Amino acid sequence: MNHATDLLLIGGTLLLALAAHGIGQRIHVPRVTLLLLLGALAGPELLDLLPEGADAHFGFITQLTLAMVGFLLGERMAVKNLAEGREAVIVSIAVTLVTAAFVAVAVWLVTRNLPAALLLGSIATATAPAATLDTLKEAGANGPLTRLVFQVVAIDDAWGAILFSICLVGAQLLLGGGGTGLSTLGIGLLDVGGAVLLGIVLGLPMAWLTGRLRPGEPMLLESAGFVFVAAGIASFLGLSYLLTCMTLGIVVANRARHHVRPFRSIEGISEPFLALFFFMAGYQLEWAMLPTLGALGLAYVAARIAGRLAGGRFGGYLAGSATHTRKRIGACLMPQAGVALGLALLATERLPELTYILPLVIGATVIFELVGPPLTLIQLRRAGETGKGYQDEPDEE
Repeated sequence: MNHATDLLLIGGTLLLALAAHGIGQRIHVPRVTLLLLLGALAGPELLDLLPEGADAHFGFITQLTLAMVGFLLGERMAVKNLAEGREAVIVSIAVTLVTAAFVAVAVWLVTRNLPAALLLGSIATATAPAATLDTLKEAGANGPLTRLVFQVVAIDDAWGAILFSICLVGAQLLLGGGGTGLSTLGIGLLDVGGAVLLGIVLGLPMAWLTGRLRPGEPMLLESAGFVFVAAGIASFLGLSYLLTCMTLGIVVANRARHHVRPFRSIEGISEPFLALFFFMAGYQLEWAMLPTLGALGLAYVAARIAGRLAGGRFGGYLAGSATHTRKRIGACLMPQAGVALGLALLATERLPELTYILPLVIGATVIFELVGPPLTLIQLRRAGETGKGYQDEPDEE
């Protein structure tokens, strides 16, 4: 079997990702946005540049990518980091829950579809750490607001992924119909609990093994092997592979002797998969559906903006943040990118009847990736924190 076309597609996409990175840095547009737009333009409804069946393996790419993303999200839930960032934990949980509630109510009012409302509400909680951190670095920002933004974007996608996993189970049960309320609840708890249990069962030996085959230096083979085996077993059992791999990451982050290195190993191989993932997500965009999403799209975007602003104020109040920080933190959390797309694809894969979720999230992602970083920059300038020398871990003031 000749795979020349597949190799050309993979190589071409990776080179496009490289070009998008360079262009994005010059025009200050996130690479994710450019890859989505390039994929959408190359799609069958516009230029139709790829051969028929080019997206045949996209489901496999999605699963590989999300397995790695889930594992990397688990690193953010290290107990030590959460204990040190009390303010960020409170703000991130508040922003996550308030955003989900605002968007879920807005979507339900437009569609009267509770499963869609649950899924879009949870998807709306995801942010774009890369775009946000690039903005902080470019602005040379430092100060209380900068520190809080840095800490919040480091963990809030993890809360969103957990919430999404729960909402996905709920949506599947609602659309599946049948059964009593008690039995439905039991199935939901079994699905979520099974994914968490599987992640723990595989995470403990992975954490123990890390750094032992080669003292102090975990190998890529063991890291990738455990992540992909976890995703495969979860899929075979009908459990959430995203939640399983995230639990795997949480266990390793809290139990492994050299807990940082397995994550750097996976991070090192994830970029080509992420590039393919974003390009093919854009390729699958159904342009014909966009005009029909007018009211729903506006409701989603408006509710997410309102949820971020209200959640930031509420969370800042609960955490005892300074007044100017609680006024601005929500506006700094608008960018949305890869995790949201991954969750939307997973939702579409599990519930194909909700076909409008993917195009809606792709469209909203482009909007938030274009508008979010400049809005973050404006808030940092108003707080007087730009031009002070950004640090990966800003100093306490």
